[in-house]
Amino acid sequence: MSTDSKILYPASCVAIGGKAMLISGPSGIGKSELCLALIDRGAQLVSDDHVLLEFDGHTETLRAHPAPNIAGQIEIRNLGIQRIQHVRNIPVTLLVTLEKNAPRFIDNAAMEIIAGLKIPHIAMDAHSAALPIKAEWALRAYGLQL
Repeated sequence: MSTDSKILYPASCVAIGGKAMLISGPSGIGKSELCLALIDRGAQLVSDDHVLLEFDGHTETLRAHPAPNIAGQIEIRNLGIQRIQHVRNIPVTLLVTLEKNAPRFIDNAAMEIIAGLKIPHIAMDAHSAALPIKAEWALRAYGLQL
């Protein structure tokens, strides 16, 4: 992949401690809700719903940026689209997919190839009351160490 390659990826994205977590899953499963809960715990929004991913050939990383048409916006169910501070150019270190029936236990993160790079991938139960805490633990345990 060339150093100027960019793709629009269907996921929400937050930054925690300088690392980007992509949050994917079917429409209505709670991606924006997880972003909002993580932001309440100190994360920063990169992008909601779609994220612009850019391959950085110098560091061999995938960098997350807000999708151009929705930068600084998050959908809060029952309130609508809200403006919020956001960040850009954050290295992607983990993909979390929200599911209704995620595995209870895993030995290791799976690997997902996004734009030619292997990114750790965890499936998580979308309806867990402790989902934001579990997502933070997943980033610490399985996120790429950059």
